[in-house]
Parts: sequence; structure tokens; C-alpha cells
Amino acid sequence: MLSLKNHPFAVEAFFESSLVLSYAVAKEELQPLLPSCLELDTLNDTYGFIAAAFVQTKDLRPKGFPKFMGNNFILIGFRIFVRYTNTKGKKLRGLYILKSETNKKKMSFLGNIFTHYNYLQTDIAFKKSERSLQIISKKSDISITINNKAVDIALPINSPFKDWKEARKFAGPLPFTFTFNSSTNEVLIIEGVRENWIPQPVEVVKHQIGFIDSKSFRDIQLANAFIIKNIPYYWKKGKIELWKP
Repeated sequence: MLSLKNHPFAVEAFFESSLVLSYAVAKEELQPLLPSCLELDTLNDTYGFIAAAFVQTKDLRPKGFPKFMGNNFILIGFRIFVRYTNTKGKKLRGLYILKSETNKKKMSFLGNIFTHYNYLQTDIAFKKSERSLQIISKKSDISITINNKAVDIALPINSPFKDWKEARKFAGPLPFTFTFNSSTNEVLIIEGVRENWIPQPVEVVKHQIGFIDSKSFRDIQLANAFIIKNIPYYWKKGKIELWKP
């Protein structure tokens, strides 16, 4: 059963939208959350970053299967920006999983058979209007509001980035996602593949996220927020490497 959780096949989906809020946290507070095989990806060796992603997927299914066999889900992910040096000495930028949620029991059930993401089901919902996008969950204590009418968008107040170009370097998701099995010293690497990935800055009016608040970080601030829409996406079959300290 354990091998089934290692992403045994490729998966594809269509991202109707993917909203990602990235929070800057003092590196000293984030580093203890990472396994020894991963290095915190920092800005100026001062801040690390947590991404809170809210993704509307359509036709999610094993890659190559017809669309009618796919399902539509909302996926929520909390990830830390990291770097990993693989067995060939190549440095990979990616994300380390802290928590995953979804709106449907089917995704929670199947996702926990074929991944290590430990999906929890929640009551997340997207509410769209001409003026705003709202993401709400009573169970997960989430209340986010995006201003759809904003122009000349400024970085969030107290963001450590000097401009949106620098901020875009920490706009998830990144090409790789990592999990670590401490009992076997194995790193599982999942590579995502996408095209025409051009994140657009958004103005965040409100961002209440229970999971972020529960960490009680002493030094945390919203650093950026980006959205992409209507992008085909797929995840390759998982690859396992033995970590040798």
C-alpha cells in the first residue's frame, strides 16, 4: 500500500484558476519545519516563504484517460518554498508540503491512496462577482477577498520584495514538490508540467487563513498574491531518491 502513495502514475487536469498567496516568515521560524534533505529557499538569507494555494481544477484524471472520466475539485495546499540537491548534484526549486485540503470526499479518499498529501475534506467555496473573488470556508477558518477591479496594483504593505518582478520568483506552484520518508530516508519528487504560465498580481482586500494563524509565527507578513487562469497542467509519475546526508 505504501508504494501506491508514491504517485504511481501521471495525473492531468485543467486549472480554471489558481490563486496563491505567499507569506514571508523569518527563516529561523521556518527552517525547523523542514526535513534535513531540504534547504529553505530564502530572500536575502532573511525570509523564507509559505504559499497558500487555492486551485479550481477541472477534469482531473490519470494522464491519457478521456475527459469524461475526470472530476472537478477545489484543492488547497500549504507549502514551503525549498531547494533540493538531487543525486546527480542538480539543484531543484520546489515546495514542501505542510497541509492539503479539498472540497470533496472522493478527492480526499483517492488522493490519500495515491499520494502522501494527507488530504482533509473541508467546505471551501469560491464566490465570484464582477468586482471581487471570495474564497470562504467556515470549517477551515478561511475568508479571502480579492479586488477584481484593481489596477496599478501595489505590493502588499510591508512586503519584503522590492517589486513584482522579484516577487514573481516566489509565486507558486513551482516545478517540483517534495515529500520525505524519514524511516527509509527516501525523497519523493513530483514534477509538474505547464505551459503559458504567466501569474498576474492581484490586490488582496482580506486574508484570514486559519492554518497560517495557527502557526503563531512571530514575524510573518503577506508578501505577494498572484492568480493564473485556464491553464492545462499535469504531474509526472513520482520519482524516489535515497537521501544520503
